This record gives sequence, C-alpha cells and structure tokens, in this order.
Amino acid sequence: MNAPTRMGLTVGPVLYHWPRQALMAFYTDIADSPADTVVLGEVVCARRRELRLDDWLAIGRELAAAGKQVVLAAQALIETEADLRLVEHQGAQGAFAVEAGDASALALLAGWVPLLLGPHINIYSQAALREHADLGVQRWVAPVELALDTLARINPPQAPVRRPDGTAITTEAWAFGRLPLAFSARCFTARHHGLPKDQCGYPCLADPDGLLLRCTEGTPFLVLNGTQTQSATVQCLLGEATALRAAGVRHLRLSPCAQGFARVLGDFEAVFNQGASPAGRSDAWAACGVPLPFSNGYAHHQPGMAWAPETA
Repeated sequence: MNAPTRMGLTVGPVLYHWPRQALMAFYTDIADSPADTVVLGEVVCARRRELRLDDWLAIGRELAAAGKQVVLAAQALIETEADLRLVEHQGAQGAFAVEAGDASALALLAGWVPLLLGPHINIYSQAALREHADLGVQRWVAPVELALDTLARINPPQAPVRRPDGTAITTEAWAFGRLPLAFSARCFTARHHGLPKDQCGYPCLADPDGLLLRCTEGTPFLVLNGTQTQSATVQCLLGEATALRAAGVRHLRLSPCAQGFARVLGDFEAVFNQGASPAGRSDAWAACGVPLPFSNGYAHHQPGMAWAPETA
C-alpha cells in the first residue's frame, strides 16, 4: 500500500498581542519546526504595531530560506483607508501569497498575488467555493463551525473545485487553537479596562492567550482578544486523522498559543505524518502551558464547546 499523502501543517498568524521580542523568538523556533506553511501578519487589530510590514517580510524571507511556504495574512476586519492601503502593500510585495480576511481584501488582491481564503470568508457551499475559484484562489481555510463531512461535500476529495487553469483548490481545516467567533469595531479588552480604543495603551499585552471570560456560574465561556471574540475552549483535532483525510483535508491550521506550541506542533507531525498514535498526547500539553479545555464539537455536528474522546 502507498503511504498516505503528507498532511501539511500550517502555523496560523499569532492572534494575540505579543511583544516584538516574543514574536521574533517564536518565528526563530518555527524555522526549525516541522511546519510546512507559516502565515504572518496582524489579523485582529490595526493598532498593534510591534512589527511592521517590512518586519514581516524580513521574517518571511528567513522562513522561506528554511524551506517554509510563507503567506501574509490580511486583516480580518477592514475599517479604514489605512487598512486598505496596507492590503494594497501586501499585494504589491510580490514575494509571498496573501490570505484574504474579508471580501474587501479579495477585491483588492484578486489577480495580483496568489490567494488563500482565510477562515473568516463565508464559504458554506460548493457553489460559493466555485465562485471564489474564479479569483485564482489556491487554498481555502474552512470556516471553523463546519463539520468535517460538510467539507467533503463543499470540496470533494475525488472531484475538487478547480481554478480556471485546472488546478485543484486544496482544503485546510482549523485543527488546533481557540476558535475565532466574531470581530467588532469595538475593542472589548480596552472596554474591560475602562480605556478608549484609540488610546488604550495596549493592555492586551498582558494577556498572551487572551482574556478569559467566565459565566456567572464560573464556567469558562469566551475569550476577549481586543476586537476579536474567541471560544474559551481550544479546538483539538489531533485524534481525527481518519475523518480529516476522508474529508479531503490536506492542510491543518494550528493557531499559536503562548506556551507549549512546539510540543503541539511536534505531536501533530508525529500523528499525521509519522503514524504515531494520538492516545494520551494532548493530556501532556497542560504541563507545557497549553490552554485548556479542549473541544471538537463542530467537527461532529455538535455544539462547538463539546468534546468527544480522541479516535485516530
């Protein structure tokens, strides 16, 4: 029997506000990791300026020299002319593909650079994916709330949606990380601290994995991350190798966390590309600082915060 096709491991953009030194150290480590693709850039808040576009491009060149496919991430919520100009600059750089975060980025970038559809683009049918294929999209990151068997119906592994040049669009699934649920023009972190958004002083720097919000009973409910709202649970599909491959998924999106991410990345590599068993692996992550609890409900048509035991 032929060995399974390699499952590509994608390190998503850092969604939290980390200091410049922490970001630089993180990507130095990623250069020596089993990651295949690295997505770079600020997605959540345009006011976070620890790194500028030139900095991201310099990191991208170093990662490319280390053998990684580099993708620049456009902001998920375009609010101002300055935001639009940044997207235009991302399109003009010419060296790397760009992951569009919303429709306005698609309109600016189509036909200019290789394109990926980020998880915030609303693709919920094969017809919608075909429409976007005409823009020259290479890969789509499925919305996080879609079940795995739904991905197979939207982009069938035996008959994938193709671009005008005949190249198949590949599917990427959100396999690890707190789920991005919503974006807002209002900064909830600043509001929590009683600060104006435009003069906030960046209190989110104190929350390297976001600010946990609990319900009145004390149960973790949501995470505030500036203008972004995330799930309190961490989606983990480490035990879903069979279902992911059957759905035609060829890339796994792993969203960075502040601690233990190297262990997470290494375990996904071992399970998906080296034939290791997932049993017990995620149990050891908490000791490395990986946030808990885990969830995989959306993958199985269940509430997103639900958790089913790992399979294979």
